[in-house]
Amino acid sequence: MMAEPRAARRQARRDVDVLVVGGGVVGAATAVLLATQTATRGLSVGLVEPRLPSLPAANEDWDLRVFALSRASQRLLEACGVWPQVLQRAHAYQGMRVWDSVDSVDGPRALTFTAGELGEPELGHLAEVATLQAALHAAAVRAGVRMFGAGVESFTADADSAVVTLADGTVLRTGLVVAAEGADSPLRLAAGIAATVHDYHQRGVVAFLRTERSHEDIAWQRFLPEGPLALLPVASGRVSIVWTLPTDHALRVLAMDDAMFAQAVTAASDGVLGELRLDSVRASFPLRRITAATYAGTRLALVGDAAHAVHPLAGQGANLGLLDAAALVQTVAAAVQRGEDIGDPGPLGRYARWRRAEAAPLTVGMHALQQAFTSPQAWLGALRRQGLGVVAGNRWLRRQFMTRAMGLGGEAPRLCLGQSLLPEN
Repeated sequence: MMAEPRAARRQARRDVDVLVVGGGVVGAATAVLLATQTATRGLSVGLVEPRLPSLPAANEDWDLRVFALSRASQRLLEACGVWPQVLQRAHAYQGMRVWDSVDSVDGPRALTFTAGELGEPELGHLAEVATLQAALHAAAVRAGVRMFGAGVESFTADADSAVVTLADGTVLRTGLVVAAEGADSPLRLAAGIAATVHDYHQRGVVAFLRTERSHEDIAWQRFLPEGPLALLPVASGRVSIVWTLPTDHALRVLAMDDAMFAQAVTAASDGVLGELRLDSVRASFPLRRITAATYAGTRLALVGDAAHAVHPLAGQGANLGLLDAAALVQTVAAAVQRGEDIGDPGPLGRYARWRRAEAAPLTVGMHALQQAFTSPQAWLGALRRQGLGVVAGNRWLRRQFMTRAMGLGGEAPRLCLGQSLLPEN
């Protein structure tokens, strides 16, 4: 009798082939793709998430947490089968206007990006996190993903398998663990993967406001000395703001009454959309940059903020994470096709090198932009304004920026380009 292949012997002892820990948008999308794509459908998949989301009611107000989804992210969500559901509570934006506080929004150095320059129907969509999460969780259940509602107590891994123990005593042996539990990833810590942390000493203030003038389906962003203010179109006459401020300034702004807060945002936006009126509660979150030394460990792959938490000034955090998900699923599919053990160093090393090479320029670039736009040094201010002017006047550069922002540049995963997960034979 022929000896059973080593990979098959390992998999026979596993409770699930892949265990995704963290049911946010990135983790849930990873689980859905693994369970539904033809090349990976033979794998058993588990998803660990203690807090199960539910779809917002049709008349319920939007979640304050809003993602600017790129074209690549849209295609990935289409592959997950949830895009029609997400689109019911999403808003397309056709362009972007970016300008420095010392310039006018209509000045020659103001940047204008439009979907028409790339021949696209829109640059992206603003979507609420609550709908994204709930739609993906429902898709995971439909696809047969095993759902675990207790948090992780411990994680160990060796060359043969990984073992995850949950808070309710459940012990799961698996071939691959996917860490998708956020910037403070306990799995990353347990695996001994170092991470570089930079605290910006800033907070992102978020709220919805009504606008006096039409936002024209444009995302507006003004760079101020203390941090950028983004006004993102979410419905007719309504914008979602992300206002980056030093922590003490953010706390003062949050303590203002509604009228004073609206006046402060109106002034910070230079009145580009006229007088603004607060139309929701307010919230804020601390801003940090976190970069893992590697995106993979023994039987472990990091995705999303567990691998790289970035400054929100370009709105790329969720999109970067979804690109991770697509790349990991593509790497796993290729490993299955080759007959490899999906948790071996070979496939995980390929994933880690691919995503680090793609993500590093964007994460480093956003950090450099944040530093340049908040530096009090006069020469840096002049340099950044000159840089904006150069990009504003160069169509090729604008197209390069837009292509990257839409997730379509570099070595993008095949699903994000609208292609099959693996090349056709």
